[in-house]
Amino acid sequence: MGQTFYFYDLETSGVNSRKSRIMQFAGQRTNDKLEPIGEPDDLLIQLAKDVLPEPGAILIHGITPQKTFQDGITEAEFIKYFDDNIRKQDTVFVGFNNIRFDDEFMRFVFWRNFHDPYEWQWKDGCSRWDILDLVRITRALRPDGINWPNDSAGKASNRLESLTSANKIDHFNAHNASSDVDATIAVTRLIKDTNPKLFDFMLSFRDKKKIRSLVTANEPIVYVSGRYETRFEKMTVVVSVAELEDSSSAVVYDLRYDPNSWAKKSDKELAEALINWQADAEDRLPFKILQYNRCPAIAPLSVLDEKSKERLSIDISDINKNIESLRANNNLVKRVVTLLAEQKKAYQTGLLPDGRDPDERLYDGFLPDSDRELSNHLRTLKSDTISDFTPQFQDGRLNGLLPLYKARNFPKSLSSAERQAWDDHVAKRLYEGGEKSAMVQFAVALQEVAVRKGLTKDQQYLIEELKLYAESIAPAD
Repeated sequence: MGQTFYFYDLETSGVNSRKSRIMQFAGQRTNDKLEPIGEPDDLLIQLAKDVLPEPGAILIHGITPQKTFQDGITEAEFIKYFDDNIRKQDTVFVGFNNIRFDDEFMRFVFWRNFHDPYEWQWKDGCSRWDILDLVRITRALRPDGINWPNDSAGKASNRLESLTSANKIDHFNAHNASSDVDATIAVTRLIKDTNPKLFDFMLSFRDKKKIRSLVTANEPIVYVSGRYETRFEKMTVVVSVAELEDSSSAVVYDLRYDPNSWAKKSDKELAEALINWQADAEDRLPFKILQYNRCPAIAPLSVLDEKSKERLSIDISDINKNIESLRANNNLVKRVVTLLAEQKKAYQTGLLPDGRDPDERLYDGFLPDSDRELSNHLRTLKSDTISDFTPQFQDGRLNGLLPLYKARNFPKSLSSAERQAWDDHVAKRLYEGGEKSAMVQFAVALQEVAVRKGLTKDQQYLIEELKLYAESIAPAD
């Protein structure tokens, strides 16, 4: 078959990939000409009763927990379907903002269900790509031939529904995963048709070794990222100043700005500027971490033609001057690299939740081979055989996951003691924490959306359904 694309999209119970869950998965395989291959996939996935959805998310996509119970499959059944029907050799898994959002949800659903969280995107020639960054770099560098939308404030917008509307692409049910997949394919085809060279370059430039080689060549490069300014189409010119210790990422500097003023600031002022990365340009630290494995939208400086330089306010003489100033301010670089390394470490530590919830401990480390073998066997078991399987995993995280996996996917297999343990777990997860408990936060959020002005009848119905759902999963006294 050769290389194919698999476009996919998710609708979820919330935005936190560690705590929220996938409620709808949709996807479509295409060939390299972006022509559909086979039938599309469109699956609902049951929401386990120890999870409360974010009401705002339900009002957006309209899928209730009750709908997932009625028409959906369990997470374990979804994993088997994915392995049997979707994960094929030489597949490029692609979506719209998938690297920062959907891919994370996929990793956690694999983790909770004793499946390798990573190999679906690298094994057997598989890889990943993100159309949002392709859209951004096309808008910045080669905008001709496409209608580029702005938001209500007149600022550039790269939202999928805005792009489809501006370019008269059918997108009748935005925020439905299946509709969004079709829209993403259409937008990708539009870019490929209007900018085939850029499309092919960005497709070929997804390998992290290639990316690292370009970034660390000590030369200025074009970089497009959501962290950069909208007025310049999210594009700037950067140069690498250091690699972080694990060589998975580089610290780059935005060469639009003179580093001399930053060199005069105290460590406290630099730290404050680092936190305020969404502030106006003069208040935002022009250093950023570029991660090689996230398919960053980068390109050699040679891609900038004169029209692009003028449109994006790039002055090569200023770029060169700022490089020299940066190299003369080595102490500034050292201070910022230390700050960024500390920030990254604090973020990773912050991923470890209070109580060490096994559902959320994906990033604690890799599993030993013996545990991977036991996990592979576990996934082959069904309700009538899983109750007799009592492995002792070397990694304690899996011992914590096992009773949750059984209760969520094979409730009929539970003994009376296991069923009581599951009920206790649900009660703890929903009510522990008093005013900060999941159930109280859910009730507050539900009340906030219920008093919104202009709610449609469909949205009012969804709110009532969420009230009923909360009542239905509340443990008996």
